[in-house]
Amino acid sequence: MTKDRPSRTSLANRIFTTLLTISIASAALATFASALLHQSTIMGEALSELGHECAVVASTLDASADEVEELETIELGEMRATLVSPTGEVLYDSLVAPDTLVRHGTRPEIASALATGEGSSVRPSDTLGNVSIYQARLLKSGNVLRLSADRAGVLAILMGDLGILSVVLMLLVVVSWVASRELSARVVKPILELDMTLPANDAPYDELQPLTDRLAEQQAELLSQMEELKHADAMRREFTANVTHELKTPIASIMGASELLRDGFVLEEDVPDFAARINAESQRLSALVNDILTLSRLDESERARSQELFGTAEPVNLLAIARDVCERMVARADNAGVSISVEGEPVMVSGFPRILDELVANLCSNAIRYNKPGGEVRIVISKPGGVPTVVVSDTGIGIPKDAQDKVFERFYRVETSRSRASGGTGLGLAIVKHAAMLHGAEVSLKSELGEGTTVTVRFPASAS
Repeated sequence: MTKDRPSRTSLANRIFTTLLTISIASAALATFASALLHQSTIMGEALSELGHECAVVASTLDASADEVEELETIELGEMRATLVSPTGEVLYDSLVAPDTLVRHGTRPEIASALATGEGSSVRPSDTLGNVSIYQARLLKSGNVLRLSADRAGVLAILMGDLGILSVVLMLLVVVSWVASRELSARVVKPILELDMTLPANDAPYDELQPLTDRLAEQQAELLSQMEELKHADAMRREFTANVTHELKTPIASIMGASELLRDGFVLEEDVPDFAARINAESQRLSALVNDILTLSRLDESERARSQELFGTAEPVNLLAIARDVCERMVARADNAGVSISVEGEPVMVSGFPRILDELVANLCSNAIRYNKPGGEVRIVISKPGGVPTVVVSDTGIGIPKDAQDKVFERFYRVETSRSRASGGTGLGLAIVKHAAMLHGAEVSLKSELGEGTTVTVRFPASAS
């Protein structure tokens, strides 16, 4: 059972809806604010007018002997008059019988008039939406005259103008709808016209710049990955072609020698030579296959960015590795007329013993293969500045300057004939390079023609 996907709306519709909502809300707020301002104006004028009327009536009452009788003769119009004693008792009211009213001494305008001579207040009216305004003045007799009148409040103003407001609001909605639709379309248009194949171009809005920058970064990463894939594919094709060529040579030699032996075309005294040739080519084929397998595993580990193919890293003594390699290489060095030696101190690194053995062995094998009779191969294990270091140097033929950047490539040989004659596969230094990368180490090479070569492998200090 699949979950319902959330409904989606276009950016233009969202902008349009937002703008329309804001416009309508703004119109409503503006209308309400206008009503408040209108009410405030009305209240100000009403209070002023009522205050004037209250002063006139108070003057009349001050001159009269009977305040109640005088009030009954005055034409008040829409105003309501109330006469209150100093104790708060209602002595007269123009609308209701005084004895039905409670004491008014606590009313704000009455209390203020008793204290200061005059007072005013505004309170909600019993009529829906209206407010009552009050003006009170202290008479010479000590009584308080209060006049009041009802005026329209905000709600009453709005209700009174409901028809006009409805028409205005509808016009505002229509204008807002059209304006919002047009504005949202203009806002979205530059975004829709943004060329996603060239996101590095300036964004139409500052807020979109981080997005276009990120898109540009991702595009650059994708292009880089595509280039890496193309390069990897080209290397794979080249590697496959080289492997095929390298395998064909010893296989052809073995097949040719064995067929001659099988068909009896070899003299009896030449049989040992043919057998030796078959054995040598078989060993060469075996070494080539082993190197290809090792290199393939290193490649796979790099692609997966994992060392699990080689098990768990463990503490390895580089000096012990170098001594084991030296012991295995002594016979080969003697046959080449070359001396081989190990010196240094015990240095521990975290790594894979078999791969580190391959690294040192391939460096020593190359140092012997490209040396001179009477030459020397030295393996030095040290830890200068806390950095585990393996140095393999020889006094051999050296490497031309233009070839030094290529010697770590697969199947690259400086002297093809010498390498093939001595059983070299052309993969030794490539294995050294990738074995070092597996351990986070760096490989550097120094060489001069006729003076020898020195290869230095520096492991990270954290590996010790």
